[in-house]
Amino acid sequence: MTTSEVTARSPLALLAAVGSVAGGALLILLLQVLPATSDISPVRRTISEYALSENKWIFDVAVLLVAIGSAIGFGALIRRKHLPALSAASVFCALWTVSLVVIVAFPKNNWAIGPSTGGTVHRIASVVAFICLPLAVWFAAKAVFPSSPARRAVTRVLAVAALAWFGVILGAIVVSMNGGRPWWQAIPLGLVERAMALTGLIALASLLIPARAVGDPDGPA
Repeated sequence: MTTSEVTARSPLALLAAVGSVAGGALLILLLQVLPATSDISPVRRTISEYALSENKWIFDVAVLLVAIGSAIGFGALIRRKHLPALSAASVFCALWTVSLVVIVAFPKNNWAIGPSTGGTVHRIASVVAFICLPLAVWFAAKAVFPSSPARRAVTRVLAVAALAWFGVILGAIVVSMNGGRPWWQAIPLGLVERAMALTGLIALASLLIPARAVGDPDGPA
């Protein structure tokens, strides 16, 4: 494939990636209104709680759509040579994508039954995912928008905001370790996690949405 063919296809790949990520996010929102999962509190219960219901397959499809979209998007940026194949951004994106697959393979632990190895793997994968996505976007923004400071700044601000939400959880853990309430009760955990996920996905979309027409030297399109 010639360079011009790669250039022509990249915008379509990037749009497909954004569509896949958006589709996954919409399915997660749909779970909150479907009968089997509508009673799950979006304020107190984490997103992974949906995987413990009969709508687990919808949750799994949603997460895999986000993973596939992320892989397609970063792959397109690499093919366009906006990102090196081996870079901090590509490594963090790989960790983010793999973590999403692990989250599907190892569902959230049902604490009413007791702890489990799979539940522990799920929790670790969730932490890795929530940290690696904003880091991938942060490091990629400079390479993708070398001459577009405004677009780069917006994308990086969104990445920092996603990490800041994770900082709220860390703060609750520190307070809990020093005699405070259990960290998962000290904050509206479900709301914080959803805000963190939404901010991270918006940051990813900001990175991937083509800036202008084919041939733009400053954007991914």
